[in-house]
Order: sequence, then structure tokens, then C-alpha cells
Amino acid sequence: MMTQLNIKDRLKAFGNKGDKAILKEIKQLHTQQALMPRSRNDMAYKERKKALRYLMFLNEKQDGTIKARGCADGRPHRIYTSKEDTSSPTISIEAMMLLCAIDAKENRYVVVSDIPGAFLHADMEDNVHMLLEGTVAEMIVKLDPLIYRKHIWYNKHSKPMLYVQLKKALYRTLQAALLFWKLLSETLQEWGFVPIRQMCIKQKHRRKAIYDYMACR
Repeated sequence: MMTQLNIKDRLKAFGNKGDKAILKEIKQLHTQQALMPRSRNDMAYKERKKALRYLMFLNEKQDGTIKARGCADGRPHRIYTSKEDTSSPTISIEAMMLLCAIDAKENRYVVVSDIPGAFLHADMEDNVHMLLEGTVAEMIVKLDPLIYRKHIWYNKHSKPMLYVQLKKALYRTLQAALLFWKLLSETLQEWGFVPIRQMCIKQKHRRKAIYDYMACR
């Protein structure tokens, strides 16, 4: 059974490797311009109360490298957001199996691809705030002190805190999957793909070739 450790204990266990992993993860947010720092004094009480926590997880891979993964704690937003407004289309098992059978029968060329930081390519539509705490807040300041340092504040335990507004969709926010699906769908249609059978399956005819795109999560 794996012991669940908090971020401080993880950093003690992994040392400098853990610091580098976290820095790499939050640098992606900074590079993609996913965060806009907000001054605590300029925010309304409702905005501060509804701000999501930013969670950071550290794990050691089999090869010994340390992987950091950050996400928003989107659970509080379930109170304000309905499932119908945030659900993205997902291919059914039946449709996926049928496409795989067609690919095998017709000896089609199949490519599986992954989009790094997929959700961060989509713009956030709603006004969503997030709270960075402790080590994460300190580290993001290192990336660009001029932008972030003036917005840092400290709680009663002298813990550094930073409010940010999300400019890009972030993993575990309720609307992230839908926003990315909209962006991907629009991009594929611009490239000539049209939806068939199900909304998350796109097809494009070009000369004697048929291209199918199947979005899975």
C-alpha cells in the first residue's frame, strides 16, 4: 500500500529532483500565459471565497525520474455549475470498437497521438480564480519576480499565498474538457474534417484516402 505524503514530505523525500519537477510543471503554466496574478485587495469577497486550490502531486517513476503534476481542485465549482453545461462528448465503446474493426478489415494506417498540455491550448471562458500556496507560490515568483512578487501575501501562519485568474483551461476545472473539445473540434473542421456518427468522430476525404479522427480521453 502506497503512503500518501503531502507536498512538504514529498520534497523532503525527493530533494532537489522534486524542486526541479515542480518548477517544470508550473513553468508550463507561465509559458502558456495560463495565469494572471491578482491582488488580494482588489478581489471581491465572493471571488476569494470561490477561488479553487491548486494541487500538486509528486511521484517517482520506475526509471527514478520525478514527475510533478498540478491541477485545480474543481470540486467546489460543482455547487455553481451543472453537469450539462460542462460535459464534453466522449466516444462510445461501441463506436470505438467498430472503427477499430474497420481499420483492421481495410488495413488502414493507424496513428495514436498525444497533445502535451492539451487543456492549456484552450482559453478559459468563465471568470475562474485559483489560489497558489506555500512552495508553489514561492516557485512561481522565481519564474518572473516582476509579475508575481507584488501580489504575494501571507496568511496567519506566514505561508505565502497568491491569487491568480485562469486565462487558459486547466486540468480538473469542470469546464476544461469541454473547452478543449470545442477548440479541437473547430480546428479539425477548419482542416476539412466533418463530424460523422458521433460528434467526437471526424472524417476527411482527400483524393482516394479517407482520414478518421477519433478523440478519446
